Amino acid sequence: MSDDQSKSFEEAYERLETILEKMNSEQVSLDDALALYEEADTLIASCQKRLGAAEQKIEILLKNRDGTVQINENESPQTEPFAPEQQSTLK
Repeated sequence: MSDDQSKSFEEAYERLETILEKMNSEQVSLDDALALYEEADTLIASCQKRLGAAEQKIEILLKNRDGTVQINENESPQTEPFAPEQQSTLK
């Protein structure tokens, strides 16, 4: 596992912010800028992968028109899998 993949999402995101600040606030040599860009690209891919995995684990609680949570036959909250393409219909 690479160092970027062993970082938590929060650590990777923080490192991305540091890279962005460095590239925006300092004169960075072309070689350094390229190295930072490559590191950022790897970190972004890692963060996207982790977010995708998190989205797959999220379930949406189904609610009645009055805002109360729907209950299934087991008297547990009724849920459905999260699907990003459904986001716009839930608003």
